[in-house]
Amino acid sequence: MANVSARVETVQTEGFTMDCCRFGRGKDALVILPGMSVQRVMLSANAVAQSYARMAEDFTFYVFERRNDMPAGYSVRDMARDTAAAIQVLGLGPVRLFGASQGGMMALLIAMEFPELVRGMVLGSMSAQVTEAQYRGVFEKWAALARAGDAAALYLAFGEALYPKRMFEKLRPLLLQNAKAVTEEDLRRFIVQAEAMKGFDVRGNLAKVACPTLVIGDTDDKVFGGEASARLAEGIKECELYMYDGYGHAVYDLAPDYRERMRRFLARMDG
Repeated sequence: MANVSARVETVQTEGFTMDCCRFGRGKDALVILPGMSVQRVMLSANAVAQSYARMAEDFTFYVFERRNDMPAGYSVRDMARDTAAAIQVLGLGPVRLFGASQGGMMALLIAMEFPELVRGMVLGSMSAQVTEAQYRGVFEKWAALARAGDAAALYLAFGEALYPKRMFEKLRPLLLQNAKAVTEEDLRRFIVQAEAMKGFDVRGNLAKVACPTLVIGDTDDKVFGGEASARLAEGIKECELYMYDGYGHAVYDLAPDYRERMRRFLARMDG
């Protein structure tokens, strides 16, 4: 596999700045919106680029961070609108769009509110609704650990929810090592992301999605449950659903054919 490196840049809009990384040589733009992260995604830009190396000839990738000055009360809809603004500043669109978890929620909102920007999209490990039980059982607990400044416990709780048990135990030393580099600003940003999940519900607007969509989930998703993917797919008119079994919420990082499945779907979109 060829070595692929990423170039990190800052997008300047009228009201904020947002970091993104760019890699690949394909003629078509593929925008990736990651899920929540304890630390900034740009710290792992080259690792992200390398994980998509097999698709680097097909697409030019743009991976977006959340805006640099995320205020308290910043909603998922705010995240989506700001990312759409950054996409427009870069002169992209219509783009292929891949969003995972919270990033999938952002992608869904962009497709609803800015249909001219999206040619087709893949939504991974997400739900059209965050129930009160899900918020209290997952995101509120993560936010509480971040408020307490316990980065190690946060990383472990985060990893345990995302990964199957065997993989979580394998990754435990790495998670604890990563926790040592977490800053107060990282924790503040994470709290904003976690609190943004409260009350998220776009079930009534799924009919607004006009682009071809592939929903990918896993039956063992401990964050939203596998049934959330099926319900999401049912609400989108031009939609395909594929379910894995046994990889958990982070199936987008673990299933060996996940990216090839994405590539095949997105390659079908008209140029």
